[in-house]
Amino acid sequence: MADYDLTPRMAPNLDRHLVFPLLEFLQERQLYDDDLILKAKIDLLNNTNMVDYAMDIHKSLYHTEDVPHDMVERRAEVVARLKSLEEAAAPLVSFLQNAAAVQELRADKQYNLQMLNERYQIGPAQIEALYQYAKFQFECGNYSGAADYLYQYRALCTNSERSLSALWGKLAAEILMQNWDIALEELNRLKEIIDSKSFASPLNQVQSRIWLMHWSLFIFFNHDNGRTQIIDLFNQDKYLNAIQTSAPHLLRYLATAFIVNKRRRPQFKDFIKVIQQEQHSYKDPITEFLACVYVNYDFDGAQKKMRECEEVILNDPFLGKRVEESNFSTVPLRDEFLENARLFIFETYCRIHQRIDMGVLAEKLNLNYEEAERWIVNLIRSSKLDAKIDSHTGTVIMEPNHPNVYEQLIDHTKALNGRTYKLVSQLLEHAQGQAAR
Repeated sequence: MADYDLTPRMAPNLDRHLVFPLLEFLQERQLYDDDLILKAKIDLLNNTNMVDYAMDIHKSLYHTEDVPHDMVERRAEVVARLKSLEEAAAPLVSFLQNAAAVQELRADKQYNLQMLNERYQIGPAQIEALYQYAKFQFECGNYSGAADYLYQYRALCTNSERSLSALWGKLAAEILMQNWDIALEELNRLKEIIDSKSFASPLNQVQSRIWLMHWSLFIFFNHDNGRTQIIDLFNQDKYLNAIQTSAPHLLRYLATAFIVNKRRRPQFKDFIKVIQQEQHSYKDPITEFLACVYVNYDFDGAQKKMRECEEVILNDPFLGKRVEESNFSTVPLRDEFLENARLFIFETYCRIHQRIDMGVLAEKLNLNYEEAERWIVNLIRSSKLDAKIDSHTGTVIMEPNHPNVYEQLIDHTKALNGRTYKLVSQLLEHAQGQAAR
């Protein structure tokens, strides 16, 4: 299943520190040779200050207690540089650790800079030193310290570009510490800046959106409400366009979110069209499953793809999250996916047929006869299915489903409202662009 591993496509769009959790997952799943993963880790560590970690991996890879001389020298350089930055940032760090002094800060950054300069002799040099110190702490793997200092730095920084860079660093640190609520707040803050900022080139803005979506996967597949929010973000026109033009592999995660999401959305039909359009540029068992069910009505193909989807989920760092229960581990998303995938097949199959042989249905759902019968009974009991089972003939008889005119009217009105909003936004953007010229 290494054929469907997206790590080579994901890594260029992630901070190198965010690639480590992906490599750890691949190593645990044994998708690649262990030595290959260890070499990849060392390559990543070469441009960080996590020298002790690099030394440990070198020892594991080459089965020795000796480390190269350049690593020893590099470690001495890192320690010396850390001490130098610590001294340069010391006046401001000391101020920030004084709770009474911090109370004097206000929302007005210019006032804060003037107050710090007059009362504490802290100027732009010390503020810049705090940024460099925070960045160095991040490169050393001290994400907690880095997050704290970057937060304080942004409260004092007046340079918008440097403040944006600090926000990216803060987001990465919160992700690596698995502080999902705080990380989600930083993600939304970053999105607002990306969407409203004036970029030198539209391509830079598109690239920023692509980075944001890649980083967001850590949050969305760990946060309680993430599977709804990934649809809210990825399915916006600007972000979906970025996916289609530069990162079609992200369709895997949007497709998965649509499948496991309990609430069916009006956007789902439009998303199926995107899957159909992008089949030439990207496809995997998850996107192909949707194409089989909703484009080609190939239920045998959907059944085959469903088995492949299970393997893809188990071997994907974002989808294959394991939860330990007693003496065994489970993958909750896999179970949800398979349950909803069966429901997708069943609903679509039932739209075409009014009377369905239970044996045929069991085969389509990849279940045995008893499991299929029990599954359908549960659907009928939970009011998810308007049907009855004829035990004598072994068939499921679908009740006529007459569409509710009022619900159709509401759905069309919602869709019209959304299209109007998009049209107005595009006109405003065009007008602002003309005015800027």
